[in-house]
Amino acid sequence: MPSSILGNDAYAPPQPDRPRAIMTTPAPAPQAIRKPTIRPTNADAVLPENPTAAPKLDKRSREYILKSGLAGGIAGCAAKTIVGPLDRVKILFQASNPQFAKYTGSWFGVATAIKDIWAQDGTRGLFRGHSATLLRIFPYAGIKFLAYEQIRAIIIKDKSQETSLRRLTSGSLAGLVSVFFTYPLEVIRVRLAFETKRGSRSSLIGICKKIYNERAPIGKASAPHINMSSASQIASTTLNATVASIQQVTPVSGLSNFYRGFTPTMWGMFPYAGFSFLTHDAMGDLMRHPRLARYTTLPNTKGKSRDPDKPAQLKHWAELTTGGVAGFVSQTLSYPLEVIRRRMQVGGVVGDGHRLSMAEVVRQIHMERGWRGFFVGLAIGYVKVVPMVATSFFVYERAKYYLGI
Repeated sequence: MPSSILGNDAYAPPQPDRPRAIMTTPAPAPQAIRKPTIRPTNADAVLPENPTAAPKLDKRSREYILKSGLAGGIAGCAAKTIVGPLDRVKILFQASNPQFAKYTGSWFGVATAIKDIWAQDGTRGLFRGHSATLLRIFPYAGIKFLAYEQIRAIIIKDKSQETSLRRLTSGSLAGLVSVFFTYPLEVIRVRLAFETKRGSRSSLIGICKKIYNERAPIGKASAPHINMSSASQIASTTLNATVASIQQVTPVSGLSNFYRGFTPTMWGMFPYAGFSFLTHDAMGDLMRHPRLARYTTLPNTKGKSRDPDKPAQLKHWAELTTGGVAGFVSQTLSYPLEVIRRRMQVGGVVGDGHRLSMAEVVRQIHMERGWRGFFVGLAIGYVKVVPMVATSFFVYERAKYYLGI
């Protein structure tokens, strides 16, 4: 029995198993096709979900320039429309309109002035000059925001250069560029808003002709009537001739009338536009702080535009707050220069039409009311500027977001 077990018959069963082994050797091959070793270990190893996504938009491209200018123009028009009635009353206060000078200096005066304008002219009276305002504000705001984006891209190339001084410089230069191109429209708007008498109202074309043809009175340079020697008489005659020659070459009418008050405007734009953009950007950084972001930012909006580095959009109240604070700071720092500018712009209406210099206007305001005269209408200025700047920045940021820039 044991011999039968250890005999040749004991090796018979494994013989048919050999073909099976040969048949099973290719079995692992299909398993290798499953690619078990290709397993991404991080997000970089995964292909993007949208391989056709648009590349990052260059800020110097034509598309970005046009869209940022359009967003800025829309923002400016929306902001000015909201505060149109307050803007007109503020101009009447600043320029010392005789009919409304009695209302200055109190909050009730603002309400009373609005009430009187409403009773006399209705809604059209509250928006007197608003057509010229929109005609000016669309290019002004469009150029201002466009210039800020372009200048900022040059001065601030990356996060390491994001300093307060660079932000202030970018905003100031943007304001200067926008004012330079749109200032004549500002003069027309102020003159239309300044008119209050029914019989003296002018159309847009009429006020342009009136400003163009205004001539400053040319006084005669004459010395007191005293006995003078022949040498003194010759010197006096020479002086009079020199003054007459200067008056002949000095423009007394024409296009130069549309740039009345341009100097204080340029000076005032440094603190106004500069601190406006600086404060808005600084407040935006504060609102987006990690400890506040969950309460102040909209979810799923970070990097959703063509710029992947663009921060998340602020909620409505947060964006309006940043713009309101920016308006308060910029208005406080630039208001005295704004009062001087208004006085110079209406120089052909108030007084004898003499074109006063900036220094003369400063002396005149100080003689009339002292240092308080430089802050006449500041209360209504806050009421107007804070919501205006808040609306402007809010609409601009939202418009950029929906335009994809």
